Amino acid sequence: MRSVVRRSWLLVVLLLLVPVVPAAGSAGGSAGGAAGGSAGGSAWVGAWGTSPTGVPASDTTAFEDQTLRQVVHLSTGGRSVRVRLSNEFGAQPLVIGEARVGRGAGGSSVVPGTDRRLTFGGRGSVTVPAGVSVVSDPVSLTVAADTDLVVSVYLPTRVAGSTVHAFPYQDGYVAAGNVTASSRITLSAVLGKWHFLTGVSVSGGGSTVVAFGDSITDGAETTRGANRRWPDVLARRLHGRSGVVNAGISGNRLLHDPNPPPGHPAEAFAAYFGQSALRRFDRDVLAQPGVSHVVVLLGVNDLGHPGTVAPPSEAVSAEDIIAAHRMLIARARAAGLRIIGGTITPFKGDTFGFYSPENEAARQAVNRWIRTSGEHDGYVDFDAALRDPADSERLRPDYDSGDHLHPNDAGMAAMANAVPLNLLR
Repeated sequence: MRSVVRRSWLLVVLLLLVPVVPAAGSAGGSAGGAAGGSAGGSAWVGAWGTSPTGVPASDTTAFEDQTLRQVVHLSTGGRSVRVRLSNEFGAQPLVIGEARVGRGAGGSSVVPGTDRRLTFGGRGSVTVPAGVSVVSDPVSLTVAADTDLVVSVYLPTRVAGSTVHAFPYQDGYVAAGNVTASSRITLSAVLGKWHFLTGVSVSGGGSTVVAFGDSITDGAETTRGANRRWPDVLARRLHGRSGVVNAGISGNRLLHDPNPPPGHPAEAFAAYFGQSALRRFDRDVLAQPGVSHVVVLLGVNDLGHPGTVAPPSEAVSAEDIIAAHRMLIARARAAGLRIIGGTITPFKGDTFGFYSPENEAARQAVNRWIRTSGEHDGYVDFDAALRDPADSERLRPDYDSGDHLHPNDAGMAAMANAVPLNLLR
């Protein structure tokens, strides 16, 4: 199957061999992976990550002679840092005039003395072709688990903001000119999306757990900027012994790419739902540095989107969802990963129109298979952690964000606490 992901990886391999745009520097490094050494010989671990998508035609965001300052929360610490930048969904080259990292001091500020200049193949600037991701050279910077890292990227020439993560639940910032080296900046805008930034890895040993899911993994309806998504809480339970990368995308489905019916209001946002999990698994899971485990929580949108924001013809059965899980299991095992299944959480009475007796029956069938088949390397019973004792088809009221589908902060904590840590050893 041809895909943007495969083209991207081919181009990244080529970038390792030859300079691409000599005037702006070559795109050195690789786009991550389970193997790879650091400058000090330690393994690289995913400390933070997000899954990119394209944008709908209505999103005309562009940048020129501006600095993007984006804040990410690290799940684990290390002695050196690498940053991954992506132009995967771009239609033109992405010129990075300068990029820097530093420890966060709150908001858009950087702790003085921690600022480090990033290089790419030894050069301070890089031009990233359309469809490609690049990884910076390692930079010496000691960072701790459960702390913020600030990544500043200067974009000198006009470029569309076409590679994004649309729902970060974290503010980012824009400033005029090249202010990447400033500990404090004068803001010209607040960003509602992550642009071009898709990963941070650290050296220091350990391994990476990938949380692979949809909006519930992405952190929908959690407190903005508070890092209370269930993967964040899981990372704190692990105390930095493993990195946790959040590969959740709001609206994501196992089996289908976004496909809003012509003229439907979803045309204005469906592109943010991302490629199907089956298409993006290699990029978002297998290519993560140091990956050893993946926890899969997907299926609610496969049940709920057809007839709401996708054509009814894309309706799936429990057997279809189970077959998709089996494909992920086979690919994870072939790569030497342990794969953990997550039961689909309740959504009776949801405000999106997902619930029906038929969809509930399919959810129960999938969950029964996850619990009893033994085909995964283990399972997390997210359903049991969140369901209302008075009505097992609904979220517990004290865990409900209000839309009867997404957990609130307390529900996210319950999900993280439901993960048996022995499954991640």
